[in-house]
Amino acid sequence: MLAATASSLPFELELLAGFEALPPFEENAPTFAENAAGKALHYSWLREGLVFADDSGLVVPALDGAPGVQSARYAGPGATNPQRIEKLLVEMREKREGERAAYFVCAIALARQSRAIAVVTDRVDGRILDAPRGAGGFGYDPVFYFPALKKTFAELSAEEKNQHSHRGKAFRRLLSALSSML
Repeated sequence: MLAATASSLPFELELLAGFEALPPFEENAPTFAENAAGKALHYSWLREGLVFADDSGLVVPALDGAPGVQSARYAGPGATNPQRIEKLLVEMREKREGERAAYFVCAIALARQSRAIAVVTDRVDGRILDAPRGAGGFGYDPVFYFPALKKTFAELSAEEKNQHSHRGKAFRRLLSALSSML
């Protein structure tokens, strides 16, 4: 939830109070933007103020867009990050260099009282490696190679990742949209 403050930004980010006790939103839309908007609308109906929610994942065009919106559930319910990576690497095993292109995408939606105010998206392009590299990050970060810095997302510092990641870029777009509304 967003609330006004006197900081350098005209608002403050807060975790949604009592989130664990709220009825969950089932993410079953076919796009990241629809899932983000659905979550933001759902939770904004249950709480006062501005609410934003995101949906993000990895898209591999050579796999017809998989893992896509199913990124977190790609290897089945309850699968771990290493299990999801292993499934991806098995499916990518026969793919040549040109077929290893991939991108992370993030959609963030902003809503108030079940009315959508903004939906922003951004992405970062890279490619899938043959094996994991790096100890940081989460999800598919160890196999997502970012050519601009010649590192996987798991090898980036927090500052580098915030600057270059799909989430960082989408969040800056959201802040820009919010600033123009205030």
